[in-house]
Amino acid sequence: MDMTFFLRGTALSGIALALALALSLVAPAGPASAASTSAAEAGRGVGADPIAQRRAAMRQARQQARSERRAARQQVRRARPSAVRSSRGTARPDRARPRLDAMPRVPQGRVERVEGRPDRRMRQAARRAERVERQANRRAERVERRAGRQADRLDWRGRDRAAQRLERRGVRRADRIERRGERNAGRIERRADRRIDRRAARFDRRGNIRAERRAQRQGRDFDNRVARRVIRAERRRDVRREIRRERRDAFRSGVRAERRASFRRWDRRWRNDNRFGWRNYRRAHRQHFRLGRYYAPFRAHRYSRIGIGWQLDRLFFQPRFFINDPWAFRLPPVYGPYRWVRYYDDVLLVDVHNGQVVDVIYDFFW
Repeated sequence: MDMTFFLRGTALSGIALALALALSLVAPAGPASAASTSAAEAGRGVGADPIAQRRAAMRQARQQARSERRAARQQVRRARPSAVRSSRGTARPDRARPRLDAMPRVPQGRVERVEGRPDRRMRQAARRAERVERQANRRAERVERRAGRQADRLDWRGRDRAAQRLERRGVRRADRIERRGERNAGRIERRADRRIDRRAARFDRRGNIRAERRAQRQGRDFDNRVARRVIRAERRRDVRREIRRERRDAFRSGVRAERRASFRRWDRRWRNDNRFGWRNYRRAHRQHFRLGRYYAPFRAHRYSRIGIGWQLDRLFFQPRFFINDPWAFRLPPVYGPYRWVRYYDDVLLVDVHNGQVVDVIYDFFW
């Protein structure tokens, strides 16, 4: 409180001094001032400018205020607390007493901040110590948690190993019991099989003996019965053969008579008829005459050129080789026993009753 009162007093004295100086400059000049002004005018000239005089006075006042502020700062530095002086060094003896007539420019807040610096540093040191302590506690907790986890892990590993040991022992015991049971079951099964085999052998021997006795008793009668049955079957077979032969002869005689009555010879002049121009038709429909590969009824058979009057084997004019629609290839229709038959790429007109070739067209198909 004494320091603040002292500073306020020096500030008021400085302000009063500045006002007095300003009034002395503005007030009318006395005989001394007149003498000084006359001397100044004599030095500068009689007709000096008042504005320049005013500026010089203001400059002088500023310099004086500046010097007063400097003195006030020096007084504040001398008036610092003992703790600050001890930390920064001992104060000089010539600056120990502050000047009362100086005008201080240091605000009150700065003085308070300067006075509170040691407390602030102590608080910062305390906060740092607390922070370091908290970090040490956290690290200790982390280490403790890790140790606990490791201990739990080791504990669980020990438990798992013990459980695995017990499980292996149980599995071994179960395997032993199972093997014993299998051995016992195998023994029981082998004994049962032996008993069954013995009983079956006894029944077989008894059955064979009984069968032999029955065969001996019924042998004679059975042989006689079989002989009678064979004789009857042969007689029936002979009778059936005779009946079939008679029917076949009657059918063949009737077919021959029918053939003689309705048979007409094949007329080869059909090539002169424009309706059956198969060459022009084939030229316009080439794809229609491609029937695919010809598969002979014999595996080793090869193509041979067949002429009219040849006797063709029955396998070469089967229904699968017939041309059922002759008009589709612009061939004349057939009648009676005649049929158009494909033979490789040729077309044959065959009498299906005797296999004789009546008409031939070579290279008919592509």
